[in-house]
Amino acid sequence: MRVAHVSDTVLPGNPPIPLILRRSAQAKRLSLRISQLDGRVTLTMPKRLAEREALAFARSKEEWIRGHLDRRGDDIDVGLGSELPLGGQMLRVVAGTGRSVQIGHSEIAVPGAADRVGKRLGAYLKEVARDRLAGACDDYAARLGRPYTRITMRDTRSRWGSCTSDGGLMFSWRLIMAPPQVLDYVAAHEVAHLAEMNHSAAFWAGVERIYGSYKEPRGWLRQHGNALHRYRF
Repeated sequence: MRVAHVSDTVLPGNPPIPLILRRSAQAKRLSLRISQLDGRVTLTMPKRLAEREALAFARSKEEWIRGHLDRRGDDIDVGLGSELPLGGQMLRVVAGTGRSVQIGHSEIAVPGAADRVGKRLGAYLKEVARDRLAGACDDYAARLGRPYTRITMRDTRSRWGSCTSDGGLMFSWRLIMAPPQVLDYVAAHEVAHLAEMNHSAAFWAGVERIYGSYKEPRGWLRQHGNALHRYRF
């Protein structure tokens, strides 16, 4: 097994851009990749290419790189005073009283020490996501006529959900920040895999049968889903 060699450098400018250099024996040419999940810029280069040539290539693409990073936006550290989406609505995080998180029309009140607000809110949202997704999956599984075996929550970066061959369903808890119809669509999508472990015409017909028209929520995820990963708890 061949292992790529990875190192870090910086593309100068205002502001400087952290750059991950990845040497690969399989690479035949230089290539740039910008992660829409965390904004990391990776420059992959052939194993024997001089580093100065790779950096010159990156400098020639600086305008393209900065354009992509500007469109993505900065990461957001969740704390008192910050705003984040919940069910597709933007809410401001404020200090709460008592022992539990309270959700209002325009605010989320989080009790406890200020430096633990993000962590506590993240844990709360994971529980809300589990309850909401479990309810949706129960409904869609009943419509499909196929039971699932378990539901797990993760903070996945490459997919919003998955279904295993033994009926286990997995979801990203960040779906709770998306509009309700988007969460419902993902639940229906994974439940439909209980009958069809593929993306055939029969599978999509199953999604439509138990959920309805899925074009709009699927489009929302493609256009806005990556932004949900900007929030750091």
